[in-house]
Amino acid sequence: MIPFLKITIFVYIPIVLMSCTGYQNNNNNNVKKDANETLIKANQKLVKTESGQIEDFISRYGWKMNQTGTGLRYMVYKNGSGVKAGKGMIAKINYTVSLLTGELCYSSDTGGPKEFIIGKGMVENGIDEGILFLKTGDRVKFILPSHLAFGLAGDGDKIPAKAVLVYDIELLELK
Repeated sequence: MIPFLKITIFVYIPIVLMSCTGYQNNNNNNVKKDANETLIKANQKLVKTESGQIEDFISRYGWKMNQTGTGLRYMVYKNGSGVKAGKGMIAKINYTVSLLTGELCYSSDTGGPKEFIIGKGMVENGIDEGILFLKTGDRVKFILPSHLAFGLAGDGDKIPAKAVLVYDIELLELK
């Protein structure tokens, strides 16, 4: 009788453990799914709120801006006559960066012109995307929703968390 009991225990315990593990995985999957749905809804609400703030801002200034699928808004207000920007090129720009409140964060007047390789992630995603619409000599206004700028964290200095940024850029040179 004892050998039968040993076999029963060896067979029964793994089945119980597998059942419990399966139950936990289902619960964990449900918890993860609920958490993901909550985060998605929160992000959708943030994007909608930001979009409304951006539209109000644009309306106040009477700007006629284009919008990309990512949410970047742009308006070329002075056309240049140079070469068109492309990935891998080195762009040199003059710029100002402001919040929607009008507070100036950064400027090439104090920091000098900025150079970066287009498409290499050396600047905010919105700038990498928007610069491709330009040619040398263009002056443009970009409005970057927070997810195309510094996101949830800000830059740790002058740009706060979840900040929408307004850029005024002049594309000086492409190499």
